[in-house]
Amino acid sequence: MKPISAIPIFAVLILLVATAGAATAAQDAASLVHVTSVEINPEVFYPYEVGTVTITLMNSGTQSVGLSNPDILDNNIHIVNKNAWNTISYIGPGSTMAYTFQVSADPPDGTYFPLFSVGTESSGSIHFPFIIKVDSTGLKTGIAEKPDNFSLSTKDKVNLSLINPRDAAIKKILITPTGPGIDVSPSVKYISSLGAGSSIEIPFSVTPHQESDLTFHVSYWNGDNEHTADVVLPITLGEDKFAAKPIVNNVALTRSGAYYSLSGDVNNAGLTDAKSMVVTVGAPAHAVEPYSDYAIGSLASDDFSSFEVTFTANDLSSVPLVISWKDNDGNSFSVTKNLDIRASSGSTGTSGSTSANTGSSGSSGTATTTSGSSAARSGVPPGGGSIFNFGGSRGGGISSFYPVIAAGILLIAGIVLYKKRKWIAAKVKKR
Repeated sequence: MKPISAIPIFAVLILLVATAGAATAAQDAASLVHVTSVEINPEVFYPYEVGTVTITLMNSGTQSVGLSNPDILDNNIHIVNKNAWNTISYIGPGSTMAYTFQVSADPPDGTYFPLFSVGTESSGSIHFPFIIKVDSTGLKTGIAEKPDNFSLSTKDKVNLSLINPRDAAIKKILITPTGPGIDVSPSVKYISSLGAGSSIEIPFSVTPHQESDLTFHVSYWNGDNEHTADVVLPITLGEDKFAAKPIVNNVALTRSGAYYSLSGDVNNAGLTDAKSMVVTVGAPAHAVEPYSDYAIGSLASDDFSSFEVTFTANDLSSVPLVISWKDNDGNSFSVTKNLDIRASSGSTGTSGSTSANTGSSGSSGTATTTSGSSAARSGVPPGGGSIFNFGGSRGGGISSFYPVIAAGILLIAGIVLYKKRKWIAAKVKKR
């Protein structure tokens, strides 16, 4: 039998040692590859929503390491681009490599712990667990503020409320209000992001020209997925309970040559201040100077102001008194009170009562007001005097009350003399 040579045996031993050393070195090199970060978009998935998971690895060793078959292992998380990484990729020393997976999340809601796994070329696999949340809760929307009733062609404020109850921010929120016969400002509102657990109110100016439904269409994005929500606000027209309400009292009519002078008081019986208030007369009466338009200005709630307008008219049976004003938003209002003023030979007076207004003459808004009556008066001399036929004209100041004051003084003096008559008679007899 031929003896076995010692040299081949020694070579085999050297080869085995070298192979074992190479395997150990490969294992050592692979052990220096580790996961440095996991980025999930969106941060919280809706059920069946598609997002991305990006896992970054770093090689902190001195040798290149081959990686293959990256995967995400979980029954509720599925990779959409399964064949995107079907080749061996090498990560060099000191380098990083990122795997981006498109994944979809199945219901139910909850927190899942998928496992990232990637094989190395010669030393097993690298594993790393991470978290994915699934939540079907959507954006909460509603109307936070609105008037009890909307007024025709009058601007009111409506606040839309957005609440994000999710554990992650939603982005690219776009609000588009629409409705037939309704003007809304702004016409589109954009919000870049709404954080987790936060809320916001967005104000809109709404001017309705008819009764209809105002719809706020809200679109927003969770990651690369669009979601929508609608808020419907019925627009019902009615009387504004807080609006200014002008009431006319103490109306007096005098004649001054070729024109008439109508004076009185305007009281704001509403709950809102009236701005830029002006009083004048309408057709068939014709306003003339010196007081064709009487500017009252701002009339606060529960306050009053006097006015005087001058006009000419062929028929005093109906003189429209027109009162116009604005609210804080610049909406224009107008109310007309038809005064029934009868004229007789040699005197001028008023009779009957003011009637309901004829509506708005402004660019926007209407108002409806009913005033009280102005009592009939007669016997005014043709050249002047008041409808009360006492004390001169309304605009005469304190001098118009001199006859009243004198009469009062005489009356008091008479009473005093009557009561002291016996004492005075005794004094006279003594003298």
